[in-house]
Amino acid sequence: MYDETIMRSARRYKLKPIEFVHPFHDDVVANFTSSNPVSVILTGTAGDGKTHLCRQVWKTLDGDEKQWEGDNPYLSLEFAYPTRKVKIHFIRDLSGWSPQQNTEWEPEKEALLQNFSQSLFDARFQEIFLIAANDGQLIDSWRRLKDTPHVEKARQVFEDLLVEDKKEVPGVGLKLFNLSRGNSVELFTEALNALLSHDGWQELLNSSCGENEVFGPHCPIRKNYELLKTELVQTRLKSLIELCEYNGFHLPIRQILILLSNALLGHPDVKDYLMVPGDVPKIISSGTVCKASLYNNIFGANLPENRRFSITIFEYFDRFQIGNETTNRIDNILIFGEDDEQLKEYFQKFILSDSFYGVSPYYANAKKQYIEAADEDDSQNREFLEFLKTQRRGLFFKIPLQEEDDLKLWELTVFKFAGEFLKSVVEPLKNGEPVKRTIYTKVIKGLNRIFTGMFINSDRELILATSGNNSQAKVSRILVSRLSVAPRKGERIVFQTIGDSKKVQLVFFFSPMERVEFQMNPIRYEFLARVGGEGALPGNFSRECYQDIFSLKSQLLETLRRVYPPEVTAGVLSINTFSLNNQGFPIEHEFEVTL
Repeated sequence: MYDETIMRSARRYKLKPIEFVHPFHDDVVANFTSSNPVSVILTGTAGDGKTHLCRQVWKTLDGDEKQWEGDNPYLSLEFAYPTRKVKIHFIRDLSGWSPQQNTEWEPEKEALLQNFSQSLFDARFQEIFLIAANDGQLIDSWRRLKDTPHVEKARQVFEDLLVEDKKEVPGVGLKLFNLSRGNSVELFTEALNALLSHDGWQELLNSSCGENEVFGPHCPIRKNYELLKTELVQTRLKSLIELCEYNGFHLPIRQILILLSNALLGHPDVKDYLMVPGDVPKIISSGTVCKASLYNNIFGANLPENRRFSITIFEYFDRFQIGNETTNRIDNILIFGEDDEQLKEYFQKFILSDSFYGVSPYYANAKKQYIEAADEDDSQNREFLEFLKTQRRGLFFKIPLQEEDDLKLWELTVFKFAGEFLKSVVEPLKNGEPVKRTIYTKVIKGLNRIFTGMFINSDRELILATSGNNSQAKVSRILVSRLSVAPRKGERIVFQTIGDSKKVQLVFFFSPMERVEFQMNPIRYEFLARVGGEGALPGNFSRECYQDIFSLKSQLLETLRRVYPPEVTAGVLSINTFSLNNQGFPIEHEFEVTL
């Protein structure tokens, strides 16, 4: 899955590689083809496409292809610009070029990076650099260099650009592109389109395939390819990836390609757990086509557990617990739907109609044994429960959009409000539309109940209260203030996006100039929606989210005290407490304390 390995393999097998335009391609290449280029650093996580972009720049500047195919992480070339001739240094893998920890720099390598550091602040330099470095490697390398004024200044520039998420600093001859800031959904879409439109698929479709041959009518690779082309499967995959993004889990290109290849080729009974053409006839004849299910492969279920969790994208997807989570109705459809008049329609549509990954002789036999077996017979139950897990995963990708609410699609995950977060919060904000009142109701109720430790039903204002000596006490009855949700005298609470990142935040305005921002990700939204909608603290979210919400409460109280300091009149302090009426709304009680 490395750029240089892919290109070598493609040439060896005379295949066209799967390629698409990297989202950062135009900006990076444009810098080196402009009349006044500057140095560039490409940073990000492993697999973000840094080496690929270096190669694109090398090709654009007519670099020697055979030289690029070598193993040296460092290359250079001279390029004639309209006003000057410039030497361009390529360090396409800083981690592979830098010395190991606790070893000294080679003099020529250290001198090169010293020159780079100086060139950033001296426009007369006739040398520029393109450096690719993983997150953390960049700063670490500069900390290990001999401290000079230019190295110290360069290191500070790198830190400022990374922390502030900026591309450049005025007066510094550098652009830093953090590829981890790319949109994973856009990357997935580009990679998927490049894969599905590859010429090789059409060649297979045009070939005459027999019943048990590769890409014949019973071939699981062909079925997975056809499923991956469907809009519904693509939509659900994009939703999962988008939720990962909003939870702060970036997916680089390498992980997306792993997901797609495993989805197409996964099977637990073949070598390396990925099907090759020679495996297909054996799989069909043995009746184990159902084990190649795309719905399982998407979660890496064809892989041994230790290998699965070592792959980032499967570790992220496992957090949704799709296959383990369910509802009574879903399981009734899967277990009793074949004989139940009310559920038969769903069973026919989602299970019987799927001749590949729906009902198989294995499934039918295991289900019969499960229903008839005694409760304590674990050996009989275990096989069917695994089949059941696979079918639940299948339903997540089969239930159409118009039936999502009726069948409670997102309750097949631990994030039962994830669909609502995407549809009712993210989508309106993307389109420049306001978030609906019903969403605020749920979130504000959740905040009020956590802030006070009481079952408050108030949702038009935020209740800021303390226990008197501890803002993080579980029950707070001393009313400090109320913050209006709807705009009123400069106060308001509103969902917004964070700059160009499209991250969501809930903003609390005390006045037009005083505000507190709270990033709203799917985990926090799930927690607040459950507390606000159901009134219960979900244990699997509570510890981390509980602390996040109380940290927000402390910020709000601190801002409130700064904006509106408590008033003491002639040695008397007024204090308001509150209780709840029968409808769950706060009633104030005022009394005075003589100081």
